[in-house]
Amino acid sequence: MHKFFALATLVALLSACSGTEKALKGNEWMFKSITRLDSYNPVIEPDRKSDFFCPLRRKEVDWEGKAVFNPAAVVKDGRVWLLYRAQDEYGTSRIGLANSRKGLEFKKNALPVLRPDNDANKDLEWEGGCEDPRVVQREDGMYIMTYTAYDKRVARMCIASSLDLQSWGKHGPVLRERKYRDLWSKGGAIVCERNGSKIVAKKIKGKYWMYWGDTDLFMASSDDLISWEPLEDKKGNLRRVMMPRPGMFDSRMVTPGPFALVQKEGILLLYNAANSASSGDKTMGADVYSVGQALFSAKKPWEMRARSNRYLLTPEQNFEKTGETPNVCFLQGMAWEDGRWLMYYGAADTKIGVAEGKK
Repeated sequence: MHKFFALATLVALLSACSGTEKALKGNEWMFKSITRLDSYNPVIEPDRKSDFFCPLRRKEVDWEGKAVFNPAAVVKDGRVWLLYRAQDEYGTSRIGLANSRKGLEFKKNALPVLRPDNDANKDLEWEGGCEDPRVVQREDGMYIMTYTAYDKRVARMCIASSLDLQSWGKHGPVLRERKYRDLWSKGGAIVCERNGSKIVAKKIKGKYWMYWGDTDLFMASSDDLISWEPLEDKKGNLRRVMMPRPGMFDSRMVTPGPFALVQKEGILLLYNAANSASSGDKTMGADVYSVGQALFSAKKPWEMRARSNRYLLTPEQNFEKTGETPNVCFLQGMAWEDGRWLMYYGAADTKIGVAEGKK
């Protein structure tokens, strides 16, 4: 599945992080704690009566009957909106929409808002579907979504846009060059700043930036958030900006969480990570998914300045330990609501939980 990454040499891995991960005095840059809001958890669960006529299967399916997980979060019109991944009994994913006045009790839309269809992206999205949305705003108010198109063979990171969160236009893959056509790519977290309750994409040195990847982390840049160019080294290879660490909770893989947040200390990236059975943290189980934190330079977003040695969130509750994929906390949504950070995460690839993060 990740043949591209298996070709990388140890020398390349070591040189990629040389000089980038530097000690930073204090920990003001990171979230100090996270508290599950268990009176409301899980906030969204599968619905086995979610009828939808699939134009590709040509029949009714329970489009979120199997699982709901990995949501993006947006504050709009005084409400928190979640765009979440939902799976039917065939394992096909579609993007659903739900809203809440306080971000804790949600009302779902009856039908998905982004899905595989008879369109130009059909060959990319069928029959695995549309997965793992992340959503930010452009300065002009346009909502930009990064999502994964999965054809059951290769996962390809794609872009969609919307003015209202309901109707989405697809713009195709992020990596459009021929040499990256069949590269496994996921997890686009765009660099943003908070403007009140809005999370708005921010340019650095005249470009928008995105962290992406789901073994190692890479970057891409854009003029408009629609067309992207991958960050490459002098040899024309993808430039790694973060990798797994032996002996740690993030020893097997790393992938971005929500948007990357610009703050005074730099760019804060919350990321999801898996523990390796052979070379990981021996106090944790194999393939346990937890949430870590990293800080990148605000002037050179590819340079990592600090990284947490301990996870922020790891599976503890029953609904996080038991499900389609056991022992998973996968943070993908974060919203500033009523003066606090609400964090939304996929639990065991089956349900969605909420927690409050504190700086």
